[in-house]
Amino acid sequence: MTLLTYTGGFVDTNGYLLVREDRSCLVIDAPAGIAAYAHEKKLRPTHLLLTHQHFDHVDDVAALREMGARVCAYCAYAPNIIMEERVREMGLPISIPPYTIDDVVEGASTLEAGDLRFHLAHVPGHSPDSLCFHLASESFLFAGDTLFNGSIGRTDLPGGDHELLLDSIREKLYPLPGHTAVFPGHGPQTTIAREKATNPFCPAS
Repeated sequence: MTLLTYTGGFVDTNGYLLVREDRSCLVIDAPAGIAAYAHEKKLRPTHLLLTHQHFDHVDDVAALREMGARVCAYCAYAPNIIMEERVREMGLPISIPPYTIDDVVEGASTLEAGDLRFHLAHVPGHSPDSLCFHLASESFLFAGDTLFNGSIGRTDLPGGDHELLLDSIREKLYPLPGHTAVFPGHGPQTTIAREKATNPFCPAS
């Protein structure tokens, strides 16, 4: 299995593609342009896992679903979380095609997506629907906008809660093995050990 990283959209959002030998793939998050990227690479998306439904992570949900991806998220389609109107008022000319969530996983602890098994962690604070996907077989954590390399997700958006995010990271992410590779929604990857030791915004204790 190969991991590809795609970065696109107005705020340089990361999407990830886990590519199997038969060129089918599982996608984590859907920044603008990732569907075209998958098409160019001759990939066949089978699943799309959303870490949360903020606008920059769902641009291409509809397009990936049309390509055959089954869409998984913490909650059903949530325009109030996407914040399309609010972002347009801030000057970004975004337009998010409506989409359907096939699998709502609120309350679940694991997810079977084809041949891959993820452990799920609800990590609210940045967004009420923030979900992290831990692929233990590869020691990968797809963290969305919860934990970054040297930082954490912003908490000044609707539904944000700074202390809740810190508590969520410490309780649900920091207990993972230190060598776990963290793939965030923005910026470069990191590890759990590095963030526990050096993250200035979320000390381990």
